[in-house]
Amino acid sequence: MASSNKHVVFDVVGTLVDYESFYEALESRLGPQLRAQSIGPRVFGYAWMEAGEKEYTYLSMSGKYVVYSDVSRAIFYRTLWQAGIADPRTFATDDDRDFLLAAYRGLRLRPGVAECFRKLRDAGYTVWALTSGDAARVAGYLANGGVDLPPENFVSCDSIGVGKPAPAVYEHVLQKFPAEGRDAWFAAGHMWDASAARRTGFKGAWVSLWEKESCSDIFGDMDVVADSLPEMADRIVAFKV
Repeated sequence: MASSNKHVVFDVVGTLVDYESFYEALESRLGPQLRAQSIGPRVFGYAWMEAGEKEYTYLSMSGKYVVYSDVSRAIFYRTLWQAGIADPRTFATDDDRDFLLAAYRGLRLRPGVAECFRKLRDAGYTVWALTSGDAARVAGYLANGGVDLPPENFVSCDSIGVGKPAPAVYEHVLQKFPAEGRDAWFAAGHMWDASAARRTGFKGAWVSLWEKESCSDIFGDMDVVADSLPEMADRIVAFKV
């Protein structure tokens, strides 16, 4: 049975789920057209997602919180323009955009998620999720992959009205755990996310599956670094201060 005060809070999108089904949809829908313009479909997909995170974060910082999916929908044609498409609304359609957004709602779990959760729970940790995505969509990624996470252990920035990496987001979750005897970890595939959580009082764990390079010279060190989710769980369990 999990201890009441040992916790691992996971980012979900990019950490527990990958983007391959989104890239596959992009390839099937616009791949040949993009390559005809010397634009790699995967690079465009990455640019669209990263621009979406930037605009989502800037809106939140400015005091106007907008859910990520609405931001992503809004900047589709702008991202095509920035990629070098002279007339984005002739190049692609709303149907193309909506097809790709639907694919994003169907992202798949990374290998090892269930094993990772089992290792942590067997060691007495309660597993949580904290995401910038909407709760129903992101919880669905786990459920569709056959991984159990109780609804009460799932936190969306949409319910807080502030986006990561604002310190208030991590503090909101950290305050759910009593301070005395607290062993609280934040685990992510994004160094900006794990490092921000670490600065608010979490121990930080980073898995290299998404970013590959930690860029620790700008983000700082992590308490745990791993190349797979089960390895991350093992290193959290074995960690000694």
